Amino acid sequence: MAITVSGRQMNISDRLRKYAEEKIGNALKVFDSEAISTEVVLRREKNPSNPLPAVCEVTVQAKGRIIHVEESDEDMNAAIDVAAAKVARQLRKYKTRIIDRRVRGAEVAADYAREDARPETELDLDRLMDELSQDEIIRVKEVEPVPLTQEEALIQIDLIGHDFFVYTDRDTDLVTVIYRRRDGGYGLIRYGQSDEN
Repeated sequence: MAITVSGRQMNISDRLRKYAEEKIGNALKVFDSEAISTEVVLRREKNPSNPLPAVCEVTVQAKGRIIHVEESDEDMNAAIDVAAAKVARQLRKYKTRIIDRRVRGAEVAADYAREDARPETELDLDRLMDELSQDEIIRVKEVEPVPLTQEEALIQIDLIGHDFFVYTDRDTDLVTVIYRRRDGGYGLIRYGQSDEN
């Protein structure tokens, strides 16, 4: 895990650098990921009327996720402490969200397995009623597909909480839809033909 500590228009002492690396490093242990790079920028506001001149900015880059925190305090050590606590809280929230999505996916798969045991006519009637009640477009959202790998797209679908995610596959340059399957797991739909075939 790489942590870069730098100062913006100020010199950073070895003691302060070590303190920032230790505090932010402890906050990052929540995530347990080797693919993290972290940048810490320390600066002092020059405005004499500002009661909180010490500023600590932290940018964490994990697989497909960027967390940015900026905290101010009277003392630089206090600003680092507050920023570290906020980073830990956001990473914990992100990690919990991903785990919850995976658990919920398993529960949905179990629900569908129980549903399949019901009589065929009752099951078809339920699905038909659902389709009839949801057949109008109530919102339009335009997006520009982002170039990602399949692994990055899996993280994004968990982050946004939707049943699908549209992106451009970085390896094939094809517009791709990744979606949650009702029976668990994920599926891919690729638009076009890749050069690999």
